[in-house]
Amino acid sequence: MTGSPAQRIRCVGAVLLDDAGRLLLIRRANEPGRGRWSVPGGRVEAGETDQRAVIREVAEETGLAVEITRWLGDVQRCGPDGAIFDIRDYSCRVTGGVLRAGDDADGVRWCDAANLAALPVVTGLIEALTSWNCLPR
Repeated sequence: MTGSPAQRIRCVGAVLLDDAGRLLLIRRANEPGRGRWSVPGGRVEAGETDQRAVIREVAEETGLAVEITRWLGDVQRCGPDGAIFDIRDYSCRVTGGVLRAGDDADGVRWCDAANLAALPVVTGLIEALTSWNCLPR
């Protein structure tokens, strides 16, 4: 008898670079990755498209309004109780709003390459950004 397949939890992430080439990061207020820096994002709610989820999550976590410019790629991360977070990441651009930390974020900032190198980030972030050519300048 084999075990049941791992629960897959659909999530999205938003990769935003400003005109100066800095990357928008949030410090996670909750697990997984509490206290570590990541791109804004989270779970896709029932009946929600990836696009709506990206726009909602960015607004909730950063106060910014965005539009999606393109899909970047997928990553999988281990979740609680053997679940798998299946994360689809999208490149976005800011269309409005005022930057502030909110919802599941207890910090938010634009980071250049030197800042990013000094921050504790979530597992796999640098590798994913590198593979999509989205590292800050």
